[in-house]
Amino acid sequence: MPKRVVDHIMESKKTLFSFEILPPLKGKDINLIYDVIDPLMEFKPKYLNITYHREEVVYKRHKSGLLERKTVHKRPGTVAIAAAIKYKYRNVNVVPHIICGGFTKEETENALIDLHFLGIRNLLVLRGDALSADKDFKPEIDGHSNALDLVEQIGNLNKGRYLDEELENTTKMDFSYGIAGYPEKHFEAPNIQSDLYYLKKKVEAGAEYIVTQMFYDNQKYFDFVDLCRKNGINVPIMPGIKPISIARHLNILPSIFNIDIPEALAIEVRKCKTNKDVRQVGVEWAIEQSKELIKHNVPSVHYYTMGKADNIFNIAKAVF
Repeated sequence: MPKRVVDHIMESKKTLFSFEILPPLKGKDINLIYDVIDPLMEFKPKYLNITYHREEVVYKRHKSGLLERKTVHKRPGTVAIAAAIKYKYRNVNVVPHIICGGFTKEETENALIDLHFLGIRNLLVLRGDALSADKDFKPEIDGHSNALDLVEQIGNLNKGRYLDEELENTTKMDFSYGIAGYPEKHFEAPNIQSDLYYLKKKVEAGAEYIVTQMFYDNQKYFDFVDLCRKNGINVPIMPGIKPISIARHLNILPSIFNIDIPEALAIEVRKCKTNKDVRQVGVEWAIEQSKELIKHNVPSVHYYTMGKADNIFNIAKAVF
């Protein structure tokens, strides 16, 4: 049986390096994934995550002027990609994301069965985003509306409880799973205490660790960990780091993710004449963030690659 992410954390005497990759766009080759992973193997990651991107709604304009609403999957194939990575990189645990959006409970169960058949046991469980055309998150008919319900479904499978209650002599699964945490609060939560309430519920339902959303001020992470501990949330909490790489991130990231960007970082980005310069500023800021986090003995520093490895490689080279 593959090791759990938390086993790697507990056994390591130092901060681990981990990262997250994007599935390739439809029509692209899996070697694009390998091109991201290969250089980062130098830093001996014990696990890596694969994001899942739900369907998107696009509008196609016809010559008549009418708009056609189409639903497309731009990055399909997460289960297959997880399998390919598992068998190419034998010393790395693969952690696919399992999301609520776009799936019924039965489709989720079938995906989990497939992953279990493949020997993939580690998961990151998320609600996922609303469709870009929707203001609020809308679950599928007979789908999950929140990550807590999804966590509970996986917990039931670990007990041998499937959706079809008439199944007999069922196999108990043995998934290990983490969840997301928000140092600056999930944008839909009314307040941080409410956010922590549901975070604790997911831990009580079986989640074994937390990976945070990106942040650019380490004090936000330290305060979040303190609040978690005061509220009885005692699982490992891995900080998530996404280096700024384009000037527009100053406006895009706070708007989409409800996060603050420190003025010191914003000033340095505004000085840049090109996005190449911005990318270098992002690397330097993330290096300093990472060094401070490692000094505080965080379990793992988890990097969001967004499909490119060069900036993450340069950061890891400086700190691991």
